[in-house]
Amino acid sequence: MTHLRSSTFVSRSIAFLFVALGLTLFASTVQSENWPRWRGPERNGISSESSLPTKWTKEENVAWRIPLPGHGGATPIVWDDRIFVTSAENEDLVLLCISTDGEERWKKKLGTGNVDVRGGLGNSASPTPITDGKNVWCTITQGNFHCLTVDGEPVWEFDLQERYGAFDIAFGMTATPVIHEGVIYMQLIHGDGDPETQEAKVVAFNAKDGSPIWDVPRPSDARAECEQAYASCILYQDAEQQYLLTHGADYIVAHDLKDGHELWRSGGMNPKDDPDVRYEPTLRFVATPSASPGYIVVPSAKNGPILCLKPNGSGDITNDESAYHWKRDKNTPDVACPLIAGGLVYFVRENGALLCLDLETGEEQYLKSFARGQHFASPVLAGGNLYVNSFSGKMTVVKAGNEYIQVAQNDFGETLTASPAISNGTIYFRTFDALWAIKNDK
Repeated sequence: MTHLRSSTFVSRSIAFLFVALGLTLFASTVQSENWPRWRGPERNGISSESSLPTKWTKEENVAWRIPLPGHGGATPIVWDDRIFVTSAENEDLVLLCISTDGEERWKKKLGTGNVDVRGGLGNSASPTPITDGKNVWCTITQGNFHCLTVDGEPVWEFDLQERYGAFDIAFGMTATPVIHEGVIYMQLIHGDGDPETQEAKVVAFNAKDGSPIWDVPRPSDARAECEQAYASCILYQDAEQQYLLTHGADYIVAHDLKDGHELWRSGGMNPKDDPDVRYEPTLRFVATPSASPGYIVVPSAKNGPILCLKPNGSGDITNDESAYHWKRDKNTPDVACPLIAGGLVYFVRENGALLCLDLETGEEQYLKSFARGQHFASPVLAGGNLYVNSFSGKMTVVKAGNEYIQVAQNDFGETLTASPAISNGTIYFRTFDALWAIKNDK
């Protein structure tokens, strides 16, 4: 009997050990989340990782800092032990591969003719790369589009302007591409202010070899600077449908993924037919929309309106009240992308205010000024906290929820316009001077 009990105890102990080992391996897998694109693995700015640092100094909770060869606003992306980030290097634009230990592995030239814009607020290294762990796809604002292996070997390249027409946009084509099921999608929304000669397009090409799949005109009655958009296209997906959303030239437009044809569009962010509202000729869209199943949250610009649309529109839904969840007449972010989580939607305004609304009703939960200075980076959410960058280098951490609770405020002391990336317990920040790895000290 004692022998049987001992055997049973040993068997149970071994079983427990295997279960514990399995849980440990599972936890490690969950912890090692890649950040393969702008806005993260699910394209929503949300990380599933927890136990991340909320406070740091230049010494505390800093795993490493590696200087970069020049400025850039692109978010770093991470796959396993590799980080990819674009940067200016004098007049060149380059893609760097840096190990998660903080060592440069390789650097490749993407093009020449870097342009600093708006007094140094941005430059030609603005679109964020994308990776699937085998290849890296990236472009610069002049339109050179590249595909390289993760080891830096060229796969293919072409010039967006040569294929789709010359860009006519003041600060360069900053749109970040979207890759979905082997197809790359981009919005090229630009023009000279004359609707008769507008050259805006939406394009799709093969991620494997760069060959064109389709390109369609993206017509609009926008005027002047409004023809030029700096936002990026996004995917809308739910259990029943998926399509591409482009944002700019006074409209958000839904496109079929197979051939690019227009499904629906909504204006209402820069009214043209309202005698009581003056058309704003400088209302160019920079902030990219956000979506979750059942909801599409659409920013405009310059303290203009915010729309929350239902996803099942058809035709022009601008004046169709049944197509809206709600509309707010002001307080849009000018540059930062909204973040949807937990039945709430968060907006980082460029003046350092955080707006929180109920996703279903649009009811304001709070509007709180939290830091001085300009804010351009889009927020990310991890471990129940929002991480919000400022241009001056301050990083404010705010607890997610319908009440403003500030957890911490940290200062890099370096110019910062890129959104954070999160992978394997580490937060990566790309300042104009360096790439930082922030991780809890062991």
